[in-house]
Amino acid sequence: MGKKLQKSVTNKKIAGVCGGLGEYFGMDPVLFRAIFVILVICFGTGILAYLLLALIMPKAA
Repeated sequence: MGKKLQKSVTNKKIAGVCGGLGEYFGMDPVLFRAIFVILVICFGTGILAYLLLALIMPKAA
């Protein structure tokens, strides 16, 4: 069975979104956290994107 995009239970700071993205793409979650911070500072869309992903992504079992 393939990988599933889901929130991380072990690698989370707030809701596990960045940890889940990091596990899914095989990258460091710090990179995704930095991207969300840059989106907040430059465009103001990072908070909205993070909240939408937190609501849409299922929690890991």
